[in-house]
Amino acid sequence: MAEAKRIVLASASRSRRQMLRAAGLDFEIVPADVDERAIRETLTAGDAEMEAVDVAEVLARAKAEWVSTRRPDAVVIGADQVLALGSEIFEKPPDMAHARRMLRRLAGATHQLHSVVSLAEAGSSGWVYADTAHLTMRSFSEPFLDDYLQRAGAGILESVGAYRLEEMGVQLFERIEGDFFTILGMPLVPLLGELRARGALGT
Repeated sequence: MAEAKRIVLASASRSRRQMLRAAGLDFEIVPADVDERAIRETLTAGDAEMEAVDVAEVLARAKAEWVSTRRPDAVVIGADQVLALGSEIFEKPPDMAHARRMLRRLAGATHQLHSVVSLAEAGSSGWVYADTAHLTMRSFSEPFLDDYLQRAGAGILESVGAYRLEEMGVQLFERIEGDFFTILGMPLVPLLGELRARGALGT
């Protein structure tokens, strides 16, 4: 039996790391050193404005390829997630004050989470999978928001929406449509299928 290919995750994301570990994968973590903010700004500026899902795809590919050029012996997983409310694209809040403003903006509305995963080998990404979830956040009171921010803590700053659905963040919502893993930041089932097809997982 041929030895399984090595798997590298090009991300420091806690949720993606936990997803892969919970699924039983053996992998390394090598975060991609790409300037995500600069790439997003270039892709969404003026006449060059791109759809949110396309922005996520460009970033997922960039991360996978950056690490793959340095680890050509491995199958490298790159992933990105973009939150959009209509044509407005949100980024991770830099502090709790921004998180508060973001949640007020999202309250009572339906936003989209576009999650894209890409695989690269020998510096080239040849497989990409994108999926979108639709989440409707309920209208909540200021006392609830105060309590949520205090109890959820600074960990929510790692999330593009200032919430973790697998934790207390689920209380923010009244309707959720979409794949759970997509919401967490990486379409896991299609990824596992492609890793098997590439000989990185057992069949």
